[in-house]
Amino acid sequence: MITPVEIEEYVERVSSPAPPHLAALHEDTFATQTATQMLSGTVEGRFLQMLVWAAQPKLVLEIGTYTGSAAQFMAEALPDGGRVITCEFDPERAAFAQSHLDRSPVGDRIEIRVGDALETIASLDGPFDLVFIDANKDGYVDYYEAVLPKLSDRGLIAADNTLFSGDVLDSPAEGAAAEIVRFNDHVAADPRVVQVLLPVRDGVTLIRRA
Repeated sequence: MITPVEIEEYVERVSSPAPPHLAALHEDTFATQTATQMLSGTVEGRFLQMLVWAAQPKLVLEIGTYTGSAAQFMAEALPDGGRVITCEFDPERAAFAQSHLDRSPVGDRIEIRVGDALETIASLDGPFDLVFIDANKDGYVDYYEAVLPKLSDRGLIAADNTLFSGDVLDSPAEGAAAEIVRFNDHVAADPRVVQVLLPVRDGVTLIRRA
């Protein structure tokens, strides 16, 4: 995180809480899963949900399901007929997420695709109205390039962790932080798009066509 813990706690306290089924998912994630820092959580979930509520996308693509929290937050605000396709490489995580979707009031709006996300993207016609990228950092540039041609005219890309705990300021030479710097620089230099990096949790970059 890039903000003080007390600020994070205050932000979460004055934001709308997770509904009961997602609070249960979060509790189960922390109790049974590894790498729990990957959980989007309530504040970012509500942020993504606000984007969906405002944009009313018909098709949302998520790259990186983890345990399905963000997908469910977004699905709750979809218009009639809207759906979320979420890509997860790890079959065990996908199975965990699906077990909670089976009990969720919005589970029928979400489809998990297990396997390589680039292959999944290639198999989809689009257009994507909203894309949320939150997966392996060395894949961000490739995911971005794969989805941009399939983005709808008023579509948005939201890329997570683009501040990477502030490590982007240290000019890292290797590792995940270096991959995020490469992604940020790639997007910033792309004349096809307009973007803004917001300090929401670990940084979220919103990107649209120019």
